[in-house]
Amino acid sequence: MNLKKIFLKFCEDNHYEINQSQLEVIQNLKKYYSINFHKNFFDKFFKKKEVKLGFYLVGDVGVGKTMILNFFYDEIENKKLRLHFNEFMIRFHNSIFKNKDKEKGIDNFVKDLSRNTEILYFDEFQVTNIVDAMILGRLFKKIFEEKIKVIFSSNIKIDDLYKDGLQRDQFIPFIKILKNKCFEKELFINEDYRSSRNKNLERYLSPINNSANFMFNKYLRVITKDKKKTTKVLEVKGRKISLENFFDGVVRFNFDELCNRNLGSEDYIEIANASDFIFLENLPDFNENNSNQQQRFISLIDIIYEKKIPMMITSEIKLNLIKSSKNLIEPFKRTISRLYELTSINYN
Repeated sequence: MNLKKIFLKFCEDNHYEINQSQLEVIQNLKKYYSINFHKNFFDKFFKKKEVKLGFYLVGDVGVGKTMILNFFYDEIENKKLRLHFNEFMIRFHNSIFKNKDKEKGIDNFVKDLSRNTEILYFDEFQVTNIVDAMILGRLFKKIFEEKIKVIFSSNIKIDDLYKDGLQRDQFIPFIKILKNKCFEKELFINEDYRSSRNKNLERYLSPINNSANFMFNKYLRVITKDKKKTTKVLEVKGRKISLENFFDGVVRFNFDELCNRNLGSEDYIEIANASDFIFLENLPDFNENNSNQQQRFISLIDIIYEKKIPMMITSEIKLNLIKSSKNLIEPFKRTISRLYELTSINYN
């Protein structure tokens, strides 16, 4: 497979700028794929250095990590699975909960996974949940023992994952596993392609005034034409979530409805699965006093972006001026970058 040639054609067809740093990553991915999937017949007769089963691509927001790994994932024909990491961990915890033999829960989950998956893909990988942090070492040890290959994109270097997290000492074994089992490649580009390409934020309205409210409601009327307003009730593990302003896939929310209540990734996944377009009102500025709401908002936007759902937002604060609580500055850069794309008139 001439991956570089195919990538150049892909960029040309999609009018993407080509740069040397991205081409280097493509060459690294080609090498990684060849080592793991195109082994030489004679390899089995000679003792070789342990093969790296993972590929960890790190870089700043909007530099093209997702674009490159999506391209790579689409080109390979192996048994593969692409999931948001939150969704993957929800599957894992559900499997452990249902498994009668808790001690063998991880083994059974990974063996089931390996039957249909040769390569896993996690986009924008990060760890914020202490429950996940405590279990990842054992889980990924087994994943790599089963020879499942894993590709990651992340804004965070392996050594900095779960930095300053609770009981991080128990997370260190997972970091050591990633360091031992993954090629770590950094993508350097001095531009956020999402924000630079999406200057026309017709669907991000700020400040909130009569004009912004008029445009917001007008766009809602256009999108929901011939759609009937209903209340849709979602059920997540016995809990009910009511979508009060539901128009056959188009949903209108106030920020507090989504982020100022006890909702998590499972809830946001179900909301996203029910939505084709999301209208969100009153996005606030963030600080130490509403960091919990900000963390939920980060999770929400990650899931909305993964599901490719366009948005329209009102806020008192311009998108490039929204502040962050101290502990969430780095992951929030990704959120802001993604909002540029999700609210662009070109994104639909």
